[in-house]
Amino acid sequence: MARTAPRPDPTITRDLSPQRANCPHCGTRMRADYANRRTVATLAGLTRLRLLIRRCHHAGCAAYKKPYRPEAEGRVALPHHEFGLDVIALVGRLRYAEHRSVPEIRTHLTGRGVSVSERTVTNLLDRYDELLAVALTDDRRLKTLLAGQGRVILAIDGLQPDVGHEVLWVIRDVLSGEVLLAKSLLSARRADLAELLGAVRDALPVPVAGVVSDGQHPIRWAVARALPGVPYQLCQFHYLREAARPIYEADRHAKKLLKKKARGVRPIERAIEGRSDPAAEAVRGYCGAVRSALTDDGRPPLAASGLKLHDRLTAISGSIGRAEAKGGSRPS
Repeated sequence: MARTAPRPDPTITRDLSPQRANCPHCGTRMRADYANRRTVATLAGLTRLRLLIRRCHHAGCAAYKKPYRPEAEGRVALPHHEFGLDVIALVGRLRYAEHRSVPEIRTHLTGRGVSVSERTVTNLLDRYDELLAVALTDDRRLKTLLAGQGRVILAIDGLQPDVGHEVLWVIRDVLSGEVLLAKSLLSARRADLAELLGAVRDALPVPVAGVVSDGQHPIRWAVARALPGVPYQLCQFHYLREAARPIYEADRHAKKLLKKKARGVRPIERAIEGRSDPAAEAVRGYCGAVRSALTDDGRPPLAASGLKLHDRLTAISGSIGRAEAKGGSRPS
């Protein structure tokens, strides 16, 4: 879809010049022939790049009059793209690390001053996947790193930002933290997972010493099929969560009872609508604190949401009590 409104003026200007002055083919000194301008949307703001272009004028050179652009340009943005690499990296992190949907990613970027449409967010996600695939194919660096370890311990997990969409399966080495393979699959069929594990096994220069995962049955089957004889165990987080399940159930029940006692925030907010006096602002702040406490779920077993809610409601009640002791009135 074509742009319907003009772009605002850039707020940042950067001058970039090639670090190489001599032609990489014939060694002749290149001339600074002309300059290009390019506008890129980055997290720091809309950036105007002024690029000095050099060309070799040696008639017998294989790169005769071919433009040589500044090397630093590739650190800012991909060729022919209007969004910087920092924006692409943020989009990928929001999608795969925080499981944000496309509308949520667009809202986040807009809040940071990056004007973008949902369609563009989808395109940026495609660029992120392509860059990730290129990074993962750097075999020499990865093989050198793994050869120094002498073994790998694989961790496999599936990430699904939106229900009903493809699942991004990621296999990484626990010892080095390096991602060994990342591929999207429409389903978690056992044969497909076994194929992924087999591809990683065949590409590794060192043996697989063990595998950890969240314990899904398809993953267990795939490990037994692709890596027979390799030790397999539940990852520490899922193991701890299963062990703490009775405590988690008791904590969830306690949180449910606490929520019943903290109901009625919305009627109080309606009662002070349109008021801007200090008392109304204080009540509005307390209502926001209660609402935030009610919706802030912990991540069991590392954070007990019931205990967390109890501590926050106790702190809010204590604050109201201190305000009342100073001469204020306790909200009903």
